[in-house]
Amino acid sequence: MNILVTGAAGFIGMHLSLKLIKLGFNVIGIDNLNEYYDLSLKLSRLQKIKAKQENFEFFKMDLNDKEKINNLFKDFRFDAVINLAAQAGVRYSLENPQSYIESNISGFLNILEASRNNNISHLVYASSSSVYGINSNVPFNENSNSDHPISLYGASKKANEMMAHSYSHLYNIPSTGLRFFTVYGPWGRPDMAPMIFAKAILDNKPIYLFNNGNMIRDFTYIEDIVEGIIKLIKKTPVKNLLFDTKKNMSSSSFAPYKILNIGKGSPVNINYFLELLEDKLGKKAIKKMLPNQPGDVQLTEADTSEMFDWVGFKAKTNIEIGVDKFLKWYTSYHKY
Repeated sequence: MNILVTGAAGFIGMHLSLKLIKLGFNVIGIDNLNEYYDLSLKLSRLQKIKAKQENFEFFKMDLNDKEKINNLFKDFRFDAVINLAAQAGVRYSLENPQSYIESNISGFLNILEASRNNNISHLVYASSSSVYGINSNVPFNENSNSDHPISLYGASKKANEMMAHSYSHLYNIPSTGLRFFTVYGPWGRPDMAPMIFAKAILDNKPIYLFNNGNMIRDFTYIEDIVEGIIKLIKKTPVKNLLFDTKKNMSSSSFAPYKILNIGKGSPVNINYFLELLEDKLGKKAIKKMLPNQPGDVQLTEADTSEMFDWVGFKAKTNIEIGVDKFLKWYTSYHKY
């Protein structure tokens, strides 16, 4: 199978590409290599994949380059597309909202159009737990209300789900949207809490804890995320013949469409996460308490039963083991 991975130099994209290559898939990766965060980290990830070059081809490409995207689809005739490329980050959406429209809306439209014109058998794409917004009915279920995101990032991911649904309905494109919950692990993004906290502790810098540290996140280890995506590739959504328009059935549709949470289902208080880092690094953090930030939600927790029922997947990595693996990579990569 030829599989396209967009955002291949990203955190999830790198790990997924490596696993697909190991399983014998032909992986074509694209990434625009923007400088939202440290470009050298993206290039290092890319170099790690290129070491497995026999099954991997990479093209520097932006999702907004419609002509290049269309030509890529025609040249490789992909069996499946996994769209992970996006402008990430909740807080950055307050500073640069335009980039979210360009990458997450316009860019995704080009992926949908190319999928329509090239008879893609399965489009898997990244959504986010941010779509749940102010919903306080936890754990979040795929059929829970997700109409009130509180960041433009969350709104753009909700828009992706709706766009994919319309294409699944109009053009019979099987699509699966994955609502990721706080992914962490080796090679992670430096704008995420694990990297920020580890760096601050090791450099004796203060850590700013929003909402006075009273934040709870459903941390999900990267290897679990990749395993879940792999299981989904060949599990193509079908039309739900029992779909009832009078009921809230957001996770499936009369179209070949699926929405799934992919998380651990075991939320962790940020303070406990920080304690694990302190314990394993043997250093205490300098903590600065701050009020909540616009766009931040206090609690995320995934109901993972739908994912288990669909492909038999449940995340296994406990937070203590995941943090240990993350820190071994972090201190080695950054030479602490």
